[in-house]
Amino acid sequence: MISLSVAWDDIGGLVDAHERFLAGARVEADVRGSVLESWKRCRSVGLEPDHLLLPYEQGLTLDERFLRAADPVLAELAASLAEMGMTIALCDARGRMVRRLDGDLRLRDRLDEVNFAPGFDASEPVAGTNGVGTALAARGPVYVVGREHFADCLQPFACAGSPVRDPLSGRIEAVLDLTCLRDDGDPTMLRLVRAAARDIEGRLLEQATERERALLAAYRRAGLGAGGAARPPGPPAPGHGDGHNGDGLGRIDLAVLRERAEELIASPGRTLDEVPLSGGRIATLLRRQVMGAAGETGAAVEARILGGPRLTGLGLPTSPPVAGPVPVATPGADGVPAAAREATAPPVTPPAVVVRAVVPPPPPAETVGDILDGAESRLLLVGEPGVGRLAVLARRRLELLHDAGLRIGTTLDVTRTAEELAEVTVPRFADFVAVDLPDAVLRGEEPEALGGRSALRRVAIRAVRKQPANLYDVGDTVEYVPSTPQARCLELTQSVMEPVLAEAGGWLAQDPERLERVLAAGVHSLITVPVRARGTTLGVVSFYRSEKPASFEDDDLSLAQELVLRAAICIDNARRYTREHNTALALQRSLLPKGRPEQSAVEVAYRYLPAQAGVGGDWFDVIPLSGARVALVVGDVVGHGLHAAATMGRLRTAVHNFCSLDLPPDDLLAHLDDLVGRLDRGEGWAVESTQADSGIVGATCLYAVYDPVSRRCTLTRAGHPLPAVVAPDGTVEFVDLPPGQPLGLGGMPFETVELELAEGSQLVLYTDGLVEDRLRDMDSGLDRLRTVLAVPDRAPEDTCESVLDALLPDRPSDDVALLVARTHVLGRERVAEWDLPSDPAVVSRARTAVTGQLAAWGLDDLAFTTELVASELVTNAIRHATGPVRLRLLRDRALLCEVSDGSSTSPRLRRALTEDEGGRGLFLVAQLTERWGTRYTPYGKVIWTEQPLP
Repeated sequence: MISLSVAWDDIGGLVDAHERFLAGARVEADVRGSVLESWKRCRSVGLEPDHLLLPYEQGLTLDERFLRAADPVLAELAASLAEMGMTIALCDARGRMVRRLDGDLRLRDRLDEVNFAPGFDASEPVAGTNGVGTALAARGPVYVVGREHFADCLQPFACAGSPVRDPLSGRIEAVLDLTCLRDDGDPTMLRLVRAAARDIEGRLLEQATERERALLAAYRRAGLGAGGAARPPGPPAPGHGDGHNGDGLGRIDLAVLRERAEELIASPGRTLDEVPLSGGRIATLLRRQVMGAAGETGAAVEARILGGPRLTGLGLPTSPPVAGPVPVATPGADGVPAAAREATAPPVTPPAVVVRAVVPPPPPAETVGDILDGAESRLLLVGEPGVGRLAVLARRRLELLHDAGLRIGTTLDVTRTAEELAEVTVPRFADFVAVDLPDAVLRGEEPEALGGRSALRRVAIRAVRKQPANLYDVGDTVEYVPSTPQARCLELTQSVMEPVLAEAGGWLAQDPERLERVLAAGVHSLITVPVRARGTTLGVVSFYRSEKPASFEDDDLSLAQELVLRAAICIDNARRYTREHNTALALQRSLLPKGRPEQSAVEVAYRYLPAQAGVGGDWFDVIPLSGARVALVVGDVVGHGLHAAATMGRLRTAVHNFCSLDLPPDDLLAHLDDLVGRLDRGEGWAVESTQADSGIVGATCLYAVYDPVSRRCTLTRAGHPLPAVVAPDGTVEFVDLPPGQPLGLGGMPFETVELELAEGSQLVLYTDGLVEDRLRDMDSGLDRLRTVLAVPDRAPEDTCESVLDALLPDRPSDDVALLVARTHVLGRERVAEWDLPSDPAVVSRARTAVTGQLAAWGLDDLAFTTELVASELVTNAIRHATGPVRLRLLRDRALLCEVSDGSSTSPRLRRALTEDEGGRGLFLVAQLTERWGTRYTPYGKVIWTEQPLP
């Protein structure tokens, strides 16, 4: 042997890595991953490296069947290592040493000093990192040398261990270990112990095959004794190449027969079964007990199609019915019954052990004869009940994986995906399942590193019966103590199986009093699996068994890992989608109105609901205009995601800017159409960008302006759905408004329609997501909307609720924006207007009229300022404009003063020099009022000002 003590103890920092690990330092760079994981497991159970207390038990032994397979291999291994100064240890599946072979006297004495001897427990939770316990915990071969041992007393040794599995079931039957002094250690020990373990497994498989052959021979002898002639399989019957045999049985019929035969063999309490086949035929299966010459017990299944042709094309031995037992399919070298291998389902290696079953006696001979009608029956399967059970379990596991692939991940919702995992696995795999995820995953964020004491949220549970009282409910915060399987699972990012929960002290430490009651209620076995995807741990899933008598086995652990792996990818996809969705939604909501603006023209209510599939570009707005008017806007950027939301924000900002210019509705849409076209061509960026705009698929908009003085409403649209007008009596009309082209196409003017609305009318604006979806066209949606709106004298808020309840699906596929505005009227008592001739002499009369009207309104405090403002505006209109001049005062939330004329020339604010005789009028107006501006009309312009009321 080559001495590697320096290489393993000094290189890489192992000299002090153990001490630094115990002090809480990170040692990932200095310690092999498998060893570090073992150290973490040892620490999680509270093991002290300087103090071991190894349990001892007398009379330990292994199954005679296993020893028959292991003894020749151990003898050969001992002979090859006779001069190596190495000992061989054979331990049971719990890590307790049953035998220790060879080794020189010095080595044996050293091992006795540390109680590495028959009868003592070498499992990892009590002995720390070592060849036996760590191979058992890791369920695979390991090599441990020197300071890689967790316990101080084991550091003088080097050891290599490998679990030995039953080749049919995959269950660990024993652990084989080679141990020597550290200076004699060599990594090739791992290859030796692994090869010896495989040899033992091969001999176990040979024993199983011999038993199956003995059962088949017993069946044939029984057939000859009854006067029948058992014949070997013959050539394929006609039709074999096209998937049918000579009896017209297709591959599906044959697969069904073999599947039901396996189930019959695995069910000692059943003797007969009827199997429906294609063409309305019924196959009768008969189970018989078989016993080999050496006492091997098994079962056989014979088949006959009732009322149909005899089964001559199955390619299996035949015999007439006998009163004795009947057999089951013989497993091949891979442990799979031959018939199961020929079925249409994918080949499966059943993870099963050969189980000796006591089979009840078959029915009397005359009953069998009646059932089979005295005709020839055919052997379908022969074997041991345990193997049949394992074949059935293997097939069910494949079916479960197939169903999981179809049922998990149907939505991009984290919680729903977790619920689907629980629904698929209960009760087919476990009796109770709990899925725990951190809040960050539910929010779509990247979770922090998870470990013991990490705060998780119980997201989904599923139970055969009512869940145990101690287990957390959905929505509860879960914090596992470090010794629990869940905490170890998160810390090590490895699955943890506790086949016997009553012996799992770490699990009980979570709440000993309550968990003892859970054990008393029947919960007996647990598997915890980390939810990991793309290198990130997202949570943990716990599978419990209580109703099922069988505890979890190695194959169950593999199946649980596969199920959670599939779910983890779906959960991570949903998490990433949630993050993008929340980001886009936050952006969109930040761009939508935060509240109702102050205005008296309309009473408004609105709703915005984002689509489940992704945030879109719908928006709405209520924008106060000059003259107590209000603009109502609803728009829709086609598409979903951040680009649509960002584009919506740009268009909404543009509409506000255009409204500040008091543009007519058709001109406003024309400017907006030009802006969308430029954005779609990648123009108009405010910052440099090396990446071209992804383009706007399309945008629509509806723009309406309502004047509460004249009760006139002017509307125009660009490819948007028709607005609805609800009269005070409940009559509903959709405005016959020219459609216009969607924004961005350019080239065509937009047409307007002007309506006169009665006081209390409701103007309903919406996006297409409200009235149209995959299951409903636009016309039927509009008809339904008309029906819902046809209610007189209803508040806008109630209208919004009724419309959404009636038209919106549970999971809308598109964004929905809804705006309902009930009109008000600014009465004549709050409006005063005068037509003035173009004569400077009328300015004094205008001042007098204004003063008198303000006195009538009780606004004497504003008389001086308003008189001066009106005088300046009227003077400018007479001096610089043409056409009739009109002065109007409006008493609304503010005092509005307007002067209109027939000129389209806009006045300009300027600062007059000291020696200038004019140019100060508009400057004074701007200083004396809160706001002022100009709006254009078809016949000229209006100069307006606003002053706050006292």
